[in-house]
Amino acid sequence: MNAGKIAGFFIRWRIPVLVVIAILTLVFGWFAAQIEVNTIFTDLQPSGHPYIETNQEYKENFGGANLVTIMVKVEEGTIFRRPVLQVIRDLQRGLQYIDGVNQFQIISLASKKLKYVAASTEGFLAEPLMWPDLPATQQDIDRLRQNVIANPVVYGNYVSLDLSAAIVTVDFFDHLIDYEKVYPQIQDLLGEVRIPGVELKVVGQPILVGIIIEKLPETLKIVIIITAIIALILLVTKGTLRGMILPLVSAAISGVWALGIVQLFGVNLDPLGVVITFLISARAISHSVQLNLAFDKEREAGIENSRDAARSTLTKLLRPGLLGLATDAGAMAVVALTPIPLLQKAALIGSLWLGGMVICTIIMIPAILSWSRSHHEHRIVNIGADRGMNWLLERCNAVATHRGKASGVLVLAVAVLMVAGYFATGVYIGDSKPGSPILWPESEYNRANAAINEHFPGTDRMFLVVEGEEDDILKQPHVLENISRFQQYIEAQPEVGGTQSIADVIRPVNMILHEGNPRYFRIGHDRIANAEFLYIAMAGSDPGDIDRFVDYKYRNGAVQMNFRDHKGGTIRTALQAIRDYETDNPIDGANYRLAGGLIGVLAAVNEVIFSSQLQSIALALLLLFILCAVAYRSTQAGLFFLPTVVLSNAVTFAYMSLNEIGLNVNTLPVAALGIGLGVDYSFYIADRIKEHFAKTGSLSESIRFALMTAGRGVILTALTMVAAVVLWFFFSSLRFQAEMGLLIALWMTVSAISALLVIPSMIYVFRPRFLIGKRHVGA
Repeated sequence: MNAGKIAGFFIRWRIPVLVVIAILTLVFGWFAAQIEVNTIFTDLQPSGHPYIETNQEYKENFGGANLVTIMVKVEEGTIFRRPVLQVIRDLQRGLQYIDGVNQFQIISLASKKLKYVAASTEGFLAEPLMWPDLPATQQDIDRLRQNVIANPVVYGNYVSLDLSAAIVTVDFFDHLIDYEKVYPQIQDLLGEVRIPGVELKVVGQPILVGIIIEKLPETLKIVIIITAIIALILLVTKGTLRGMILPLVSAAISGVWALGIVQLFGVNLDPLGVVITFLISARAISHSVQLNLAFDKEREAGIENSRDAARSTLTKLLRPGLLGLATDAGAMAVVALTPIPLLQKAALIGSLWLGGMVICTIIMIPAILSWSRSHHEHRIVNIGADRGMNWLLERCNAVATHRGKASGVLVLAVAVLMVAGYFATGVYIGDSKPGSPILWPESEYNRANAAINEHFPGTDRMFLVVEGEEDDILKQPHVLENISRFQQYIEAQPEVGGTQSIADVIRPVNMILHEGNPRYFRIGHDRIANAEFLYIAMAGSDPGDIDRFVDYKYRNGAVQMNFRDHKGGTIRTALQAIRDYETDNPIDGANYRLAGGLIGVLAAVNEVIFSSQLQSIALALLLLFILCAVAYRSTQAGLFFLPTVVLSNAVTFAYMSLNEIGLNVNTLPVAALGIGLGVDYSFYIADRIKEHFAKTGSLSESIRFALMTAGRGVILTALTMVAAVVLWFFFSSLRFQAEMGLLIALWMTVSAISALLVIPSMIYVFRPRFLIGKRHVGA
């Protein structure tokens, strides 16, 4: 069935078509209203990655990726004052009542897990540093201070070296944590225990996600403001209510369909994905504007009957419209090949949204236009926008239809591609800056992160598992010595702030038993000696007090590592150092296994993105080639549109590289959708040239016709969306949204320039047969 028959069918049955669209919109709208807007941490974890398997297997003992760190910092003096110690104690107790908390992973100076070990002629003493009660007298406080300084597990790790700060760490069960509840509960607790002269700083994945959720009302306000601005720009540039309302209605209906369908599958919407919805909505607005302009052109050409004009419009724009949407949806579908649930959900939502536009935009808009009564719709706003666009399009035409100037455009495009390609190769995999790239550097969260890292080894943690082949292997001297050497080795790496392991529990006991002689700050000479040291250290302990270091069979243990940031380079360098050590220092009867905790999860994400990045781009370009070749029945067409896509992608990746915007789970969907975004405009320009050339045989006139029709739609869409999304930069408290707004604006600008200058110049210079055929081309 050809385009004319398809168009005729839908226009003939326009009433049933619109009734079905309305009914489906109501049904899907009911489901869309119930969609959950939240973050699920497990969505971040790549399926089947060995680091994720390690984290899942050992996180209950050694700590997961949802660790929260609270710093208690005095403005003057030290923390060893009763009111300050009480703040620490109250935090320790209060955290037990937070939803989803792992009560065995709340560790602080006031926890039972941190102990003081002493030896005397009367025997051995191992008791909690500050549990269950606070020191009663100044003498008790002074003794606590001395005990803290004497304990290497505590001093520097839970109490700062200058004694001005202490930290409380708490972990959560991944399957129980509800970020929407945890964040306000922790904030309320901090408010209850806060006293004058003491600063409380808190960081961690649950806090970060809680902030994002807290900013959701602000995000919705920005969405409303930007939508209003889009409507205003459409009204000013098009001048008609139809030109303003139809694009917005099309974007809204297709969005309702997509969200309604995914809600049926139980898929949630991540708060950070709101920016991507604008990028997808831009496709609906783009196609709607093109259909509106083409319909007006048909009426101006003398087609009096609006149904005939709508049928002709749909016939002519069906191929470029479907090709553009197929390319966009295909690019999003490619993202689903990356085995990260968050990306797969984003790909599902994006693909359904774009697929829905086939009905809600390509079919619906002409059907509605078929009822248009007036030959020329009344303009309610006229500020001369047409004159400005006409002037710009005439300049583009003058360049593209002059062989010398057109060749110059192509040479310039190649030069830009080479320069941008050079910088694009430096795009960063993973986070590129300390703190959270989602928030601005001056945000309270990032300032808190910097402050804690200034006083402690690091807020981001990873555990390296030591897996033994038999029980009690972690009491063997050669295993413990290997772990100790590893700790010294890895702490020499600038990426790692500090480490802890079961060896740190044994060495101080050995030294204490030898009257504090530092020569004996070492592992015991045999398994029995180490077992005795552990028995002394754990005397009076509750089960699980050293679970963060070793299991109860002493078969599997962990080296806990603190990182001062989670930049992609930091993680890769540290992991490579660990692999190098493991290769050079094998353990008889045990082996090291990477990697758990937040750093382990992020390492897995970065490795998956790195391995799939080129594959995804290559598949998206291959899909573009196949779709174009099939649509135009020419392999030449498949190759023709690739340069503009590569150009827009190279420029955008260069921008990301130069501005240190990392390629991660949040930015990857935007980058993938840009594959299709870079070519949509070009399809309309090329098809209009093909259509007009078939009638006139004049390439110059055909290029001018395409620019004055489809080119006008390119300007309208680009101007509308660029002006709108840039506002994210000025309004949003979330840095990610601001940067993605600029990224989308850049992508649209480059794509528009390519469609208005590069594509017409390529057609004029190379005269592709799939557009103009084999016959002689008139000037």
